[in-house]
Amino acid sequence: MKLIRSMSLVMVAGVLLSSCIKEEALNSEADITGVTVDGTTLIRKPVITNNEVLFYVNGWEDLSHLSPKFNITEGAKIEPESGTELDFTQPKNYTVTSQDGQWKKTYKVAFVTNDVATDYHFETLKEGAGNKYHTFIDKTYDGNTIEWGSGNAGVAFTLGSSNASDFPTSQAEDGYKGKCVKLTTVSTGFLGAMFGAPIAAGNLFIGTFQIDLKNAAKSTHFGLPFHKVPKQLIGYYKYKAGAKFQDKNKKEIKDRKDSLAIYAVLFETGDGVDYLDGTNSLTSDRIVLLAQLKDWKETDDWVRFAIPFEPVNGRTVDTEKLKNGKYSLAIIMSSSKDGATFNGAIGSTLYVDELQLFSE
Repeated sequence: MKLIRSMSLVMVAGVLLSSCIKEEALNSEADITGVTVDGTTLIRKPVITNNEVLFYVNGWEDLSHLSPKFNITEGAKIEPESGTELDFTQPKNYTVTSQDGQWKKTYKVAFVTNDVATDYHFETLKEGAGNKYHTFIDKTYDGNTIEWGSGNAGVAFTLGSSNASDFPTSQAEDGYKGKCVKLTTVSTGFLGAMFGAPIAAGNLFIGTFQIDLKNAAKSTHFGLPFHKVPKQLIGYYKYKAGAKFQDKNKKEIKDRKDSLAIYAVLFETGDGVDYLDGTNSLTSDRIVLLAQLKDWKETDDWVRFAIPFEPVNGRTVDTEKLKNGKYSLAIIMSSSKDGATFNGAIGSTLYVDELQLFSE
């Protein structure tokens, strides 16, 4: 610990000395950090990822004359200019150039009017240079791309230069048809244990991942707007639990076995709530319908499941709220059911393929 403190002091001193003898460097970041738009009604906050900005609106909104305004990193420039009026019936590309002129990033900006995709084959990965891990994508009916969320970004630092196939969430061969998703609970090594997160469960979900250092379970933002009443989730899985179940303190619990998680929820949004997270995805009083795989087994063979959506605590879907985009849907899968609290067994592995979501 003394060595770490000494090294930290040296680094800080070096930074202070450098700042005294050099002019401040120009900013090399090229990010969109915020966005607003007038002239249309959004049904949830815009979602900004590393290369996309998605606005969620109802299908009857006029998208032909909109002028979104962007907040970008200090000193950067954006083209087209922020506030430019464009026709967003089709997605548009914006390019952000850093203050020092050395870096550029292209964002696809789209207004999403249809629901999330309802057939998932896990054949397509997001392309791009420098991808450390696999990111799954699907197409919605209006041609937009939906990007599945996972916790891979949260463990990218602790896994260092590991291959993409060694991350908790990855694509695998020999699916039920073609390729499939593979979810594995892995050790995060010395660094992960030091921060109280000794394992990382493989997970895949509809939503986004934004690291929350104060509460890691809140990093998963579950759900995207959905305008139908879901009836059933069908798919195929294989599962093997790891040998030793441990808690977040790395203490082995000998009489406990790891378990998988496959479930979907329809929940009400509004009043500042746009998503669920790892702390309330099964307990929130906003959940109206739940489909959860409870009757599962360890198996090396593909097993079909069909789980119906059932009302939670007598709640019902309000048709007017559904029409106005006040509900969101999340599908959530994990190799360790309690992985959000860092409880599970290293080596637990869940394969999932050929998901279908049926709605009214």
